[in-house]
Amino acid sequence: MPISRRRRGRAATSAARSGNLPTSNRRKKTNKLYLVASVVIAVLVISSFAFASFSGGGHGGGTGNASAYVEGIGVQHDIMSSAAHVDRNTEVDYSTTPPTSGSHWFDEESPAGCGFYEDGLDDRSITHNLEHGNIVVSYNLPDESQLDDLKSAIDDIGLSRIWGVTRSYDKIPVGQVAIAAWGVLDSMEGVDKDRLSTFFETYAGALGPEFVTC
Repeated sequence: MPISRRRRGRAATSAARSGNLPTSNRRKKTNKLYLVASVVIAVLVISSFAFASFSGGGHGGGTGNASAYVEGIGVQHDIMSSAAHVDRNTEVDYSTTPPTSGSHWFDEESPAGCGFYEDGLDDRSITHNLEHGNIVVSYNLPDESQLDDLKSAIDDIGLSRIWGVTRSYDKIPVGQVAIAAWGVLDSMEGVDKDRLSTFFETYAGALGPEFVTC
């Protein structure tokens, strides 16, 4: 004899109260739990990638830890009176060598992108980088072993990936490396990895009228 709808409803209610839900209902609840868990995991994974990207991929990214000149880390220099954009035909007389502030180019090639420039970059280009809070390393190292040491040192500094420009520069003495931020300059004989790293950790993305990664 067929079971009435009323009896089937009572049976379902009784099963629900006793915890003995039909298999199909249990599967639906399990599937929902899996779905929620998957969404949560996906959000966490995406967030971790976003944070890694923002912080320089886990290689010491972010910015330096100073908001002003720190005594003993480089030498402070007066900021030049003009930081105007000039065209490529305009000469600029900088107050330091290499520059630490001043007027500069502003076009498709300036500021320069982060990286290592063995063919050099014009002072009027890298000064735009300095204005953006970038760190500019200038070197005059004819010795190949010293050049390799510099490349290795810069590569190990995570902040250089988003704030650093390194270029050859023949206006400083042979064998010298100079590292500059907006208003600060440090010069050294040869490659001092700890000194370079400390300068980046202090001033990268921390000094300048604007802060824009290169």
